[in-house]
Amino acid sequence: MGANSSKKLAAKCSFLSKDEQLIVSNSFKLASRNSEKIKEDELTKLWGAQMDPRLLQYINNYLFGQGEQKLLTVDLERFAELFVFCTRGTVDEKVKVLLTSLGKSEDESEDIPYNLVKEYVESIVSSYMKIQRVSNSKQYKSWSSRGCTAHTQNSQRLAESLTKDLCGESPLSRKLLESWLQGSTILGQLLLFVFMHLYNISHKDKAASIISQEGDQGSGESNDGVRERSLVPFCRGLDLIPSYPSILDLNQIVFINANLPQQYQLEWRFLFSSEIHGESFSTLIGRIVNQGPSVLVLEDRSGYVFGGFAPANWALGPNFFGDDSSFLFTLSPRMRVYMSTGYNQHFQYLNLHQQTLPNGLAMGGQHMFCGLWVDARYGEGHSSESCTTYAAYQQLSCSKEFKFRHMEVWGLGQPPPTPQEKGERVTGKGGSVLDGNAESKAMLKMAGKTMHSDGLREPPNT
Repeated sequence: MGANSSKKLAAKCSFLSKDEQLIVSNSFKLASRNSEKIKEDELTKLWGAQMDPRLLQYINNYLFGQGEQKLLTVDLERFAELFVFCTRGTVDEKVKVLLTSLGKSEDESEDIPYNLVKEYVESIVSSYMKIQRVSNSKQYKSWSSRGCTAHTQNSQRLAESLTKDLCGESPLSRKLLESWLQGSTILGQLLLFVFMHLYNISHKDKAASIISQEGDQGSGESNDGVRERSLVPFCRGLDLIPSYPSILDLNQIVFINANLPQQYQLEWRFLFSSEIHGESFSTLIGRIVNQGPSVLVLEDRSGYVFGGFAPANWALGPNFFGDDSSFLFTLSPRMRVYMSTGYNQHFQYLNLHQQTLPNGLAMGGQHMFCGLWVDARYGEGHSSESCTTYAAYQQLSCSKEFKFRHMEVWGLGQPPPTPQEKGERVTGKGGSVLDGNAESKAMLKMAGKTMHSDGLREPPNT
């Protein structure tokens, strides 16, 4: 069967758009070796090296079946159906893929064990990470070249976080699965990425184009008009640091990034690391003030990894600020995200050199009972047992009062313009005009002085 024949068959699939017809027909042509049917071993040779072996088995279960009713070959319509169901399918269609992949009949009323569904999701997460490595996109290389990899344990944690709403409900009914898939947007994004990659293998020049667009933009629309978005942001700011000792792995980065507002998912800028910049709260402030939205990550001495997304520009002051896109999260020993409740506006707080107010950085809660508190005495903090600012919140650290051994901060998107870039003048003592780092330092110093209740005075060194 020639290329034109596969295109004609694809055109007969009324559920395919013209763009999808091109993708599916080219992929089918390669997998079937120009015949009218695909054999299981041929598909395994084409796709096997691209994904987790478990996902390959699930795909073969869906396409060819199992047991006595197993098919020797599959036609283009079934092959196209899998693509559509996994990239833009309805909830019913995704449930069909899930049940059939697990060897369950779509019509069966029997309940499904939770562990089977969790392993299915694990295979998708693992395949996503493997494809990132195989495709070696600019985004992936921006992290892997700095020593950031994807660990199996964290792939399992990411999968568990995606299925947490099902845990404890085993066995699972179809209705429960439908409700879960309806709200599982991150799983849908992973599926889209994986199957767009698999079905684009047949025309590598276009697949390479898609990957290139992801590296440059974080999202893009291929020549085929099918939109996809990678959840791996581009990493900037580590050019002069050959091997950066980040505490994050790729699974954790994807987990955080997937929960960020979409406009901040494209690029992360390195701002601060206690390993690189030393253990100083003043240094921390100097590197995060006027840098726009940011992600903070800490690791306590018990190995718990946690942090928060701060949507507002960090600034010294006596009051809480920020907006309800803020959230806290944990990465180890499990991955969880705690979104805003709307109960209060206590999202961000930053203060230093005060006598009547707490000195440190806070996210959520209230003074002395914060969701996340980093004390000005660098290396110490607390995470309260409860926090009304964030929904379903649980204590982030191993113990309420903790000492941390590592902290890092990443800026998101482009930083806001400096006063100089906005055409404003900042003057120092004697009216001299300041610029560059001197200007930033002066602004920080001035902010520290003006917040004293007993008048302006020089703040002590920290």
